[in-house]
Amino acid sequence: MIFHHLGNMLDSRGVCSKPMYEVNYRPLTPIAFLERSARVFPDRVAVIDGETRLNYQEFLDRTRRLSAGVQELGIQPGDRVAFLALNGEPLLTAHYGVPMSGGVLVAMNTRLSRNEILHILRETEAKVLVLDPSLVPDLADVPAGCRIVTLAELSDGDRSREIQRDRSPSPNSEDDLISINYTSGTTGYLKGVMYTHRGAYLNALGNAVEVELTGATRYLWTLPMFHCHGWCYTWAVTAVGGTHVCLPRPLPAEVFRLIQTEKITHLCAAPTVLIDLAQYAASHQIQLSSPLTIMTGGAAPTPQVIHDIEAIGAKVIHLYGLTETYGPSTICQWRSRWNTEPVEQRALLKARQGVADLMAEQRVVRPDMTDVNADGEEIGELVIRGNAVMKGYYRDPEGTAKAFEGGWFHTGDLAVLHSDGYVEIKDRAKHIIISGGEKISTLEVERALSSHPGVLEVAVVPSPHDRWGEVPKAFVVLKPQTQLTAEDLYNHCRTRLAPFKCPRRIEFVSELPKTSTGKIQKYILKDMEWKGANSGTV
Repeated sequence: MIFHHLGNMLDSRGVCSKPMYEVNYRPLTPIAFLERSARVFPDRVAVIDGETRLNYQEFLDRTRRLSAGVQELGIQPGDRVAFLALNGEPLLTAHYGVPMSGGVLVAMNTRLSRNEILHILRETEAKVLVLDPSLVPDLADVPAGCRIVTLAELSDGDRSREIQRDRSPSPNSEDDLISINYTSGTTGYLKGVMYTHRGAYLNALGNAVEVELTGATRYLWTLPMFHCHGWCYTWAVTAVGGTHVCLPRPLPAEVFRLIQTEKITHLCAAPTVLIDLAQYAASHQIQLSSPLTIMTGGAAPTPQVIHDIEAIGAKVIHLYGLTETYGPSTICQWRSRWNTEPVEQRALLKARQGVADLMAEQRVVRPDMTDVNADGEEIGELVIRGNAVMKGYYRDPEGTAKAFEGGWFHTGDLAVLHSDGYVEIKDRAKHIIISGGEKISTLEVERALSSHPGVLEVAVVPSPHDRWGEVPKAFVVLKPQTQLTAEDLYNHCRTRLAPFKCPRRIEFVSELPKTSTGKIQKYILKDMEWKGANSGTV
């Protein structure tokens, strides 16, 4: 009878023409992670923020209250709700409460200028801005129709609002927007990147699997939550029922204190933060007493910084991605056979970006979209596609079409493909230096300079030259109590690089311009160099 019934549903090609039963499923959304963890682990600690400690049931209740509060402000499905706040329980709660209300979260970089903040509010037509007044005490000229609410005002009604336990709002479609993220400004041009519920859900799950998050995970928030939603760990940690430990700013003393007192198992950090941690650990003779996994990315880490941070007992996982890929899309998947390699070689291998993660595909291609040779030599552009790639740029169809030419997202990063299938980024396309017709990778020069024991940080940009057109110039931050000359560093590079790649100009500085996520803003250095006089020529 069953087979006969099924046969009547098949067409002439043997394909089922209609389902045997009505399929009813909920669109994929990260909101489901919190609801499940509250149901399965109601008493497990979910959030630690200073003196505040919430279990998963309390976290869900607070999320529902925030959702109700946002709706009281008149937010309708699809309306944008902006947040300007440091890492903490309110911003973490907003990652669930705003989409639960039907709103679209716009979590803004806390180091943006007043004009940049106003630009985002105008472009997104945000109906509400939830503001930490300590960040911007007086925000004038807010667009008409945008209501400013402080964090305190939004939370004041927590006790009075009714918790709708029987209501589980979700998007009408998993392709609906969950957020708009603005690129962090390494190029000086802010672009709104659209995330969907489906993309956030899948990227969070991919992260959880790739770095082995579990219910025992205690995750420290050293990465800003506003940056790609903390690479989607705002949702990934909750998906496994782990514990979020909030930290407003990644000050080394506080990071190491919380690692010890809260038994931290995982954290994410840009390479510049790792440099600070390694320096602090060295000066305070710190060695970790329990396992700690650190995911690093956002910029290419040098082998030296990986070596230094693993020397204190941490395990480093190198990730690569962009705001347009919900954060990580590539992982330097470690292979057991590499464990027998010398320490320096292991650091070199780990500094490569690696292979596509569970939610993405990647290629390194020539301008005609054919694949480069897997020889570690031919340079092409890294392109990506998959479930965790942005829906597009907000209100920029031309920019979106250009980014997806050929059906793949163009990262703008130039890379080589090694014979083992691992990708290694050589530079941003706009940062490649062409000197006398020869291409020079700024990352390669930076690695050579950072291998000197006296160098703390370095950034290399093109500098104008009458004969060669442009030559590499290095801006160098030295370690404390270190004295070096430009000639010292030039000679150091000569032992590691071809002569034409060595920086012909070196300038010592006290610090480098950076975004709030630790990315060095090379465009600022380049603009200064091409507008002003050169210095430190060797």
